[in-house]
Amino acid sequence: MLFNSLHFLIFFPIVTAVYFSIPHKYRWILLLISSYYFYMSWKAEYVILIIISTLIDYIAGIIIYNSKTQRRKNLFLWLSLLSNLGLLFTFKYFNFFSDSLRTILQQFSIQLDPITLKVLLPVGISFYTFQTISYTIDVYRGEIKPQKHIGIFALYVSYFPQLVAGPIERAKNLLPQFFEKHYFDYKRVTDGLKLMLWGFFKKVVIADRLAIIVNTIYATPTDYNGIPLILATVFFAFQIYCDFSGYSDIAIGSAQIMGIRLMDNFNRPYFSKSISEFWKRWHISLSSWFKDYLYIPLGGNRVSTSRWYFNLFVTFLVSGLWHGANLTFVIWGALHGFYVIFGVITKTLKDRLLNITKLIQFPRLIQLSRILSTFVLVNIGWVIFRANNVSDAFYILTHLFKGISFSSKGIIPGLDWTDLFFVIGIIAFMEFVHLIQEHSSIRQFLDGKPLLLRWLIYLIIIFLILLFGNFNNTQFIYFQF
Repeated sequence: MLFNSLHFLIFFPIVTAVYFSIPHKYRWILLLISSYYFYMSWKAEYVILIIISTLIDYIAGIIIYNSKTQRRKNLFLWLSLLSNLGLLFTFKYFNFFSDSLRTILQQFSIQLDPITLKVLLPVGISFYTFQTISYTIDVYRGEIKPQKHIGIFALYVSYFPQLVAGPIERAKNLLPQFFEKHYFDYKRVTDGLKLMLWGFFKKVVIADRLAIIVNTIYATPTDYNGIPLILATVFFAFQIYCDFSGYSDIAIGSAQIMGIRLMDNFNRPYFSKSISEFWKRWHISLSSWFKDYLYIPLGGNRVSTSRWYFNLFVTFLVSGLWHGANLTFVIWGALHGFYVIFGVITKTLKDRLLNITKLIQFPRLIQLSRILSTFVLVNIGWVIFRANNVSDAFYILTHLFKGISFSSKGIIPGLDWTDLFFVIGIIAFMEFVHLIQEHSSIRQFLDGKPLLLRWLIYLIIIFLILLFGNFNNTQFIYFQF
């Protein structure tokens, strides 16, 4: 079930109405059934994978907590890790590694017919797998106690607002909230609805309209040179941001309506002044997951300099692979690892330059130059991330500044000047909102305005969604991960 579908617009109000109508002690049952129904709307049989992960980690968590010996704790921790990662590997990475092995062996004149599995990638498997793994590790570390209520634990794994694309929640944040009694609160509900409305706007008005342009050019990039490739790349940067952060806004808003607080997943990432800062603002739940469950266990920065660089690089390399079974994602992750390591190496030099530039009376200009340079570096990475293969990525990167015509065929198919100015205008509108958010949340900003002005703004956004929204039930980009 897609958030941007009529199915969800019927499903969610019904679930919410029933949620506030029934006694608190039965609400977990409603949410669990609703979550399984929500997931089974894609491919019903894949709910079995969620149930398997749930049972494995529920049992593993209890046994780890009650174990008297470290050996027994280790055994069931590895049982949980290998089971969850084994499911993830089988459905997401098996064919990729099988093909890669064949390619490597061919270099040594060894012929191997690869074994391939003809299965569809289960929606959200990377998200709920990481969520259940974090639970088992936290129990193992003694940071939380295991959840003995199997129904509540199953709800933690499958809670529908964030099930298929996050945020990836920690058990210590989400699990206790299912035991809290939430009353209907007008302000909380309206705040949630506002966030959902903003998420829908970013998804159907901005992301899905940009997708038409991006998909057209990236489908056959060799038909283009110069400006079209630059436009498509920059537009993809905003497409993927609006698509994914739009999903997160809808997820966080819908959970907030029911009284559940999910973590923020984005914080104006394109205002970052370095790549390290970008990763503190982009997909925050995943970045913090890799920091806590991979980077720090590897030693973090509490090791030798060379090992520190290794830890950074491996973390980003794995994060790239997490996004998909494709060489482009691996290269993308490695590139960001290189960015961050280079930033660490040159930090002293950059600090000295910044101290010198403080003498200049244009601090805003210095900040803007840092933001723009970071945005350019991120976009280079997005080319590799979005390209269909490494060959296409190389072509795009080497032809961004070749030629000034829009296309070898003339104007980009499906895009005229009116469309171009419109998408630039709505991106500018979104960034204006982000500038407001530098000082306060947009909801706090609106709360301080007169009632008539607030409703005028709400109606304008609704009007824009209805008039310019793409309602073709376009899937969210991160569903494929």
